[in-house]
Amino acid sequence: MTGRIQVVGGAILDSLTEPTRMLVARRTAPEQFAGLWEFPGGKVEDGEQCEAALHRELREELGVGVKLGPELPAGAPAGWRLNERASMRVWLAEISNGDPRPLEDHDELRWISTTSRDEALGLPWIPADFPIVRALLESLGTLVDSNSPR
Repeated sequence: MTGRIQVVGGAILDSLTEPTRMLVARRTAPEQFAGLWEFPGGKVEDGEQCEAALHRELREELGVGVKLGPELPAGAPAGWRLNERASMRVWLAEISNGDPRPLEDHDELRWISTTSRDEALGLPWIPADFPIVRALLESLGTLVDSNSPR
């Protein structure tokens, strides 16, 4: 197989219309990412649409169904670059059914504030996810000064 690996992620908010909190997940593996925070999601399978993959991944990883909102613009059709081989597209989402639990790949879930820049940016994120977190906060109006030191 050639080409980039397509990954999808969910920025799960407590509300798509008036978000105040976001659900984040702490990885257990692989070793270099264990203990770091990320947007839940995963790889798109061959022949699978990105949105369908995100619904599948969130059901498998967290046990929830979601309503998808808009995609977070990445500036490239394949999404946010994760590494030399993979890119991730991220959608805003809201839980429509189920109670989120860390079912696979994660050992902890946490609701964090979308209105407190320091809480979100203070977590140890997977490095590739950090610019996505900043862009999400900017899109929600949390980062007023995008030139700030963090």
